[in-house]
Amino acid sequence: MSVPSSALDVPTPGVVAALWHRELGSYPRPARRYTYLGIVVVTTVVLYYLLYIQYAVATSIMAHYDMTFGYFIMLSVVGNAVGAFASLVAGLADRWGRANLVVYGVLLAAVLVLFLPNAPDKTTYLVLFCALYFIEGIVLVATPALIRDFSPQLGRATAMGSWTMGPIVGSLVVTTVTSATLDTATWQDELRYAGVAALVVFVVALFGLRELSPRLRDQVMVSLHDRALIEARARGTAPEVSTSGHWRQMLRPGILGPAFAISVYLLFYYAAVGNLVIYYSAVYGYSEQRGNALGNWYWAASALALIAAGVSSDRLKVRKPFMIVGGVGSVACTAVFASLATRPETGYYTFAWLFVAMGLFSGLTYAPWMAAFTETVERHNPAATATGLAVWGWILRVVVAVSAAFLPVAVTSVTPIAEHGHEVQIAQAEAGPALAVVHAHPQLFAELAEHPPGQIPPELQARAVEEVGPADLALVQKAQPQMEVLKAYGSEVSKASKEGPSQWRDWWFVCMGGQVLFLPFVFAMKGRWSPQRAREDAAAHQEAVDREMRRLEQPV
Repeated sequence: MSVPSSALDVPTPGVVAALWHRELGSYPRPARRYTYLGIVVVTTVVLYYLLYIQYAVATSIMAHYDMTFGYFIMLSVVGNAVGAFASLVAGLADRWGRANLVVYGVLLAAVLVLFLPNAPDKTTYLVLFCALYFIEGIVLVATPALIRDFSPQLGRATAMGSWTMGPIVGSLVVTTVTSATLDTATWQDELRYAGVAALVVFVVALFGLRELSPRLRDQVMVSLHDRALIEARARGTAPEVSTSGHWRQMLRPGILGPAFAISVYLLFYYAAVGNLVIYYSAVYGYSEQRGNALGNWYWAASALALIAAGVSSDRLKVRKPFMIVGGVGSVACTAVFASLATRPETGYYTFAWLFVAMGLFSGLTYAPWMAAFTETVERHNPAATATGLAVWGWILRVVVAVSAAFLPVAVTSVTPIAEHGHEVQIAQAEAGPALAVVHAHPQLFAELAEHPPGQIPPELQARAVEEVGPADLALVQKAQPQMEVLKAYGSEVSKASKEGPSQWRDWWFVCMGGQVLFLPFVFAMKGRWSPQRAREDAAAHQEAVDREMRRLEQPV
């Protein structure tokens, strides 16, 4: 890769060329830097809005395409598997850059979601959905790499907290929009709203997003005080950091362990994204709209906590204490949430306030973890940041795919309820008066059921008219389609409804186990436990930077 003789004198491309050549030759001033960070965060939010909108209208999509619940789960399993390998491809962002992957990835994702409502069948829908996941897997790596590039370590947690708001605020946007519009909009409309929003963000990113040149981004920047030194080094004649051996450097226990730990910690989050509406529909009888409205409490609390945790972590200059407190709090809240699965009398606002607590603790954990992980990667090789994030993205998507595949096995009740629960509920309501007649004359209707329609013996028909009456017989006859539904699926759905709460409780405890497993891996990450020691490290680093700058400024 050729580099200009002065890394601060990168040629300015023309207007058209600037839509592809996005490198900056100098570290941007605060206003521009915050603009770039803001664009990255907004593109992340809209991408997850595109991805998660499918789950908010899952029951409607399943009904439209006549999908079984198992087929819908396969969408997530295959999609996450595709996204996992897309994350590995995105590791090439260390060589190709990050910005174009983000900008044009958002465009492709928007076009895909706008076309999804027109998919002629469920197979086409599956293919398009997997293509969307492929793009998400790439952007999952490229966007945090950009956040790292534009944020010194002492402001990293705040920046990463903003980035991790992407999936959280994306979920919040999904539940806010659907809970406000589903009473008048179709599921196709919901996807189109997301697609149009993504196109607007694409235009902003197309003209506004830039990235650092390799010689700038491949250095460790602890604070903005380092800017002059970073640029001075970039102007030097030292060769660029080699792009070979990145995978070998990143495939080590200190990277793999924390990446796996955060993936299992997020089991509850991904279960909530994909199944919260289904869970509350199956166990508590909530509508899609009410289930999405309940989710707003979790996503809103998480978004606020991510920023608060990031700012606090940067101010105290430590990450690990936040991760431990957040992890322990998450374990406690998830244990309470799991125990409520077998208590159908639990009220809406009990869940709402519990979700607030769960969201706060998850934000307290995740923003400092993202900062600590990128700092751990930098300790090995700052030029391999995208490769390290690709390793994390791959592990995360594999864990999510496996958990999505395993959920219907662990919660067997979810399939009959998801596929036939609503149908049985409607049939039960419509056939209620007819069932009351049947239950009042069980022996008579048992005898009538032994004969095909139109072939009932005259004496049995006369007896039925005498015992039940013509009006009630007509009522039962009219309700035959609904009663056939109840005959075919009623007992299965009833059995699943009884078994479901305990099965869901066990699954939530599995998610809690992932949070417990997360805790010991905190100790494997870079960073101090003591704010005092962290401040001493920062002061020593600043002195070292000043010494090197004085040396570079001396005349040769």
